[in-house]
Amino acid sequence: MSYLPAITTSIHNPRLRLLNALRANAKPIMTFLGLPSFRSAQIIAQTGIDGIIIDCEHGHISDDSMHTSTAAIAALGVSPLVRVRMTHADLIKRALDTGAHGIVVPQINTAEEARAVVSYSKFPPQGIRGQGSAFPAIAHGIDIPTYLQTANETLITCVQIESKAGVENVDAICAVPGVDMVFIGPNDLALSILGYVPAKGTEPEFVTAIEKIVAAARKHGKWVGRLSNDGASCKEHLKVFDTAAMSYDVRAMQNWYTAELQLARS
Repeated sequence: MSYLPAITTSIHNPRLRLLNALRANAKPIMTFLGLPSFRSAQIIAQTGIDGIIIDCEHGHISDDSMHTSTAAIAALGVSPLVRVRMTHADLIKRALDTGAHGIVVPQINTAEEARAVVSYSKFPPQGIRGQGSAFPAIAHGIDIPTYLQTANETLITCVQIESKAGVENVDAICAVPGVDMVFIGPNDLALSILGYVPAKGTEPEFVTAIEKIVAAARKHGKWVGRLSNDGASCKEHLKVFDTAAMSYDVRAMQNWYTAELQLARS
């Protein structure tokens, strides 16, 4: 099956902020949303961020919160992505039916798993995604027929590489047609390779694993991103990566209060 990938699509929709920035090599910055709050989604979307990953894997996000957060983010001109819990057709369909501009799928360890993700995220004939929701077109600023015609080549299908097995198979994973981006989960990757977190970032096996992932992505024409803990590390990562997800709403709140309380009590 042939695919027209998002990285080369000729379709331009100004609402797809993250996709447009990636295609322009503008080094877009994302973040993670883990709290089930319509207002948090609105506030973060007004900061200048390019994309927000609604975290249905580790975050406190229900099905209802996934829908409201996606709508709030898209309405403010930012790209909502949904990180699903696993490689399951129903979860991927449900995430895309909110109007998400893409999906992030964790713990991809084989090319077979990556091919399944692509199949679940594409309408026929490229995949098996079912159609029935009116919401995606709203979040894309288009009508339903246009969404059906354009979704297969404008939605970002992102798979996470975060294990020894994923690194071992990363070349085959990146070769899968329809995978648009690989995303490094450094904490799970460190746990799998080193047995502890956080990684210092200088461990030879950890550095080699990241370099291997980046090289495979470049070889097969995929975008590659990663998590960054803060602005300084994000700036450095963007020298190598196409995009980075800077921190997480929960950590940002914790870090601010911790730092300011230390200052207040010093």
